[in-house]
Amino acid sequence: MRRQLARAEDQTVQETLFSLQTLLGDLPSIDFAVRLWDGSLWGASPAEARFTWVLNHPGALRRMFWPLNELSLGEAYIFGDFDIEGDLEAAFSLGDQLLERHWSWREKLQMGKALRRRSQGDRQDGGRRPARLHGAAHSRRRDSEAVTYHYDVSNDFYRLWLDQRMVYSCGYFTAESDDLDKAQEGKLDYICRKLRLRPGERLLDLGCGWGGLILHAARKYGAQSVGITLSRPQAELANERIRAAGLADRCRAEVRDYREIEEWGGFDKLVSVGMFEHVGESRLPEYFERAWRLLRPGGVFLNHGITKSLAHPDPPGPSFIDQYVFPDGELLPIATTVKTAEICGFEVRDLESLREHYALTLRHWVRRLEAQYEKARRLTNEVTCRIWKLYMAGSAHGFRIGRINVYQALLSKPDGADSRLPLTRDDWYCV
Repeated sequence: MRRQLARAEDQTVQETLFSLQTLLGDLPSIDFAVRLWDGSLWGASPAEARFTWVLNHPGALRRMFWPLNELSLGEAYIFGDFDIEGDLEAAFSLGDQLLERHWSWREKLQMGKALRRRSQGDRQDGGRRPARLHGAAHSRRRDSEAVTYHYDVSNDFYRLWLDQRMVYSCGYFTAESDDLDKAQEGKLDYICRKLRLRPGERLLDLGCGWGGLILHAARKYGAQSVGITLSRPQAELANERIRAAGLADRCRAEVRDYREIEEWGGFDKLVSVGMFEHVGESRLPEYFERAWRLLRPGGVFLNHGITKSLAHPDPPGPSFIDQYVFPDGELLPIATTVKTAEICGFEVRDLESLREHYALTLRHWVRRLEAQYEKARRLTNEVTCRIWKLYMAGSAHGFRIGRINVYQALLSKPDGADSRLPLTRDDWYCV
């Protein structure tokens, strides 16, 4: 019996090595190693590899590639069918090559036979489940569910790896060596300078998170700052921090949908950082129309958000991010954003890409999560920690190659023909 089991195990290993050769053998560069559950190796020497792809059981390839799409690969990682030792971000280049490859019918037949023979084994899939939302897409109820799914993991979880202000968007780096706290403070200040905030001006932050920007605007610029979020734990912590800073008389966070704000002409400045990705293309005209009506003539709106590149089509199949991270999130081309804003009456005064800044920020987040991994796992669970690590490393890869971008668009509501803006941007860069 033992000999039979040994022969079966050896056959399984050999078939897996054959499958790897079929999948990966003709890649232009194999700068990674693969290690099987029994210690067998394929590919580059582990000492020279950028990363090592570890198959944890005989059914790992089937879990990953049957069917071959982004969701299967992501689920196989978060549920522990495979691991990546070394540079997780670098592994996404391999994933891109596999997802973008055009397979011949003969290759599909060979792989199909090999993978169908592999037992999938037991999967330890306890922990975070895919999002299950209700109602019409981008309705108020459904948007609230989507935000709750992502942000209510726990404030303590995010506190472990975000900066001291808990800013959950890209920093602004003057040098790659900047630490995360400096970069995030730099971003908050840069936004306030772009808005040209003045003491006593009313600022509305659409999607204020844990209150980092409204606190900074009130403390340093003397603005009357209001922030809104759909996450109750975020608003509660933001208001705790506001009270602790002694700024409750000019700063507050509320649990409100942007469609509930009707103080027409009630704000001098508007800002939205990392929120409009959740609005949806169908709601984009309403989003900019409301922003236009909320602003006083001569006011400006800084819209900061992630976009997708038309040069990089979305991969086929279901999206891992949509299932496990940001349900109902929609990344749109920047052309769609500025066109819609102009149709609603805004004048586009400035457009700046911060793509490299977001890649740097995400790498900080990944490193900080890794450094606090055991604490994060105790606060949540293994699956949740793997989801965040995977999505942040994958997003860093996306920003690095230009598949996604992040733009700050400064939009003006002119007072008649007068923009009320200076001729140059000099004051933005004078700290």
